[in-house]
Amino acid sequence: MNDPYQTLLKKVHETHDIEKAIQVLSWDKETNMPAAGNTARIQQMTTLRRLRHHIFTSDEMGELIEAAGAELNGVDYHSREASLIRYLRRAYADERKLPDDFVQRVSKVSGEAHPAWVQARANNDFAHFQPHLEQVIALVQEMADLYGYEDEKYDPLLDKFEHGMKTAEVHSIFQVLKEGLKPLLAAIAEQPDAVDNRILHQHFPVNKQQEFANYIATAVGYDFSRGHLGTVVHPFATSFSRDDARITTRWNPGFLNAALFGTLHEAGHAMYEQGTDPGLARTPLARGTSSGIHESQSRMIENIVGRSLGFWQAHFPRLQGLFPQQLGGATAVAFYRAVNKVQPSYIRVEADELTYNFHIILRFELEQAMLEGDLKVADLPTAWNDKMQALLGVTPPTNALGCLQDVHWTRPGFGYFPTYALGNLYAAQFYEAMTAQNPAIAEDMAQGDPASLVAWLRENIHQHGRKYTPAELVQRATGQPLTPHAFMRYATRKFGELYRL
Repeated sequence: MNDPYQTLLKKVHETHDIEKAIQVLSWDKETNMPAAGNTARIQQMTTLRRLRHHIFTSDEMGELIEAAGAELNGVDYHSREASLIRYLRRAYADERKLPDDFVQRVSKVSGEAHPAWVQARANNDFAHFQPHLEQVIALVQEMADLYGYEDEKYDPLLDKFEHGMKTAEVHSIFQVLKEGLKPLLAAIAEQPDAVDNRILHQHFPVNKQQEFANYIATAVGYDFSRGHLGTVVHPFATSFSRDDARITTRWNPGFLNAALFGTLHEAGHAMYEQGTDPGLARTPLARGTSSGIHESQSRMIENIVGRSLGFWQAHFPRLQGLFPQQLGGATAVAFYRAVNKVQPSYIRVEADELTYNFHIILRFELEQAMLEGDLKVADLPTAWNDKMQALLGVTPPTNALGCLQDVHWTRPGFGYFPTYALGNLYAAQFYEAMTAQNPAIAEDMAQGDPASLVAWLRENIHQHGRKYTPAELVQRATGQPLTPHAFMRYATRKFGELYRL
């Protein structure tokens, strides 16, 4: 458009490319790198993070942002140029608050904490991870102070993942979920044998699971010509561009759900990135607008699509053909009921749609307690188990099945966990809006065809990337702010039918 904007864009491309190079190193670190390479890899990633931070927070970058902003004054609010200036101003102000040495310490501590967590989880040895988590907590506390806050210390951390949302708002939403879901869970608990999921707990050879994972990801719309499926300890998705959005899963030969729904979940994340407007490439706008909105896309594909009756009526024959001994005597309806069984469990990523939210509430409350210094890291295992019992009525028999199960606390990412539950709410609200706008979507879903659903997501969510804040995006797509009530209606209807309540 104009010289100041084009000059800024070149600098944005530079910092973006460095960030993506870091992600490539991170991907390799978790999927292919030999363990002995960890020290050198931490050094490489730390150098790149320091370099990117130094460039992005320079006086020159600030001057470029303001010069381009002045030239673009009056440009349409919805244009990618105006959206980029808005985003850069906010991100620049935030990152300037973090000194270079702090960024380096974050990279070093996180790099060392991850392999320690992997070992601790494998050996059920919380003491091995404890000193690393204590360092992460110290960094999180320092980060909150560096960002600054008016109300709660958790606010600036939450804002980095769900811009514009306050801790008090999350508390309010989670309270509605607690009050709304507990009676439903209690009613379901009175008939624990109403849904039988034993067919999921058999021997399923991993090579056949891998074949079906590739098939099912393609069926929901994940483009393997621009993607890849890898194997990790804790599943994740990452993108280096809209044409290179990768997913991972883990394989459990004794339980089909782990890989199946892990693949669908991560495919939903990657499809978001694959669907961004090509015009946003090599800028920070070519990402999901927030962690909660991003999570809504993975939960949409995993649950609303992947756990629907129509979907399994369409695709169960293919699964049955791969596992004739295990599933030969089952029906699509029986399988649909099995994958939707509500049963409190230890592992978050394997939880059903209803109890999943309580796993997130638990982590949210523990994060706040550790951040404020009300909970010592040494006491985390006991606090975790106590909350599991209070919220879900189960107590993990080991720390590996309890407070060591998630990778997230290997890095100072407090504020991220609440967005998992927010994603469920966004997903239900999007689905309610899209089926009201276009009833054919529900009809297609009943036939196991998610193409019209994905098309709505492409038009209303994916293409915009980070052009809008999460509050703006949900308002544009649904005509109202985020509310927990669409999820409550969805859950009550679905599980009321499943359990004949």
